Amino acid sequence: MLQTPIMRFFPALLLAITLPVCAQTRPANLEPLPEPPPPPPGMIEDSALEPQVTIKKRGEDRVEEYRMNGKLYMIKVTPPHGTPYYLVDPKGDGGFMREDLGVGDRGISVPMWVIKTF
Repeated sequence: MLQTPIMRFFPALLLAITLPVCAQTRPANLEPLPEPPPPPPGMIEDSALEPQVTIKKRGEDRVEEYRMNGKLYMIKVTPPHGTPYYLVDPKGDGGFMREDLGVGDRGISVPMWVIKTF
């Protein structure tokens, strides 16, 4: 049987990887970590930055409405059978577009953040 150089060094490589893992021992005097300190006063999370979610039932569908600063920007519709779909207002003018996202399908989403409103 002809052995390639990789086949000859494979057992040594395997041994070199597993020996440090086997040699680790756990110290007997372990103590739990202390609780982290509270955040500084200026770093408290602003609840206005989180979306307000309203869950409703329309027929058999479950409808989740997402609002930011009182403005509806996305609706998630979950039918009893099938995959959920989203109605998104990309421009903020009340014109909703349907987006179907399957398993593993994220589609193309261009970032559109509002920097300043006048």
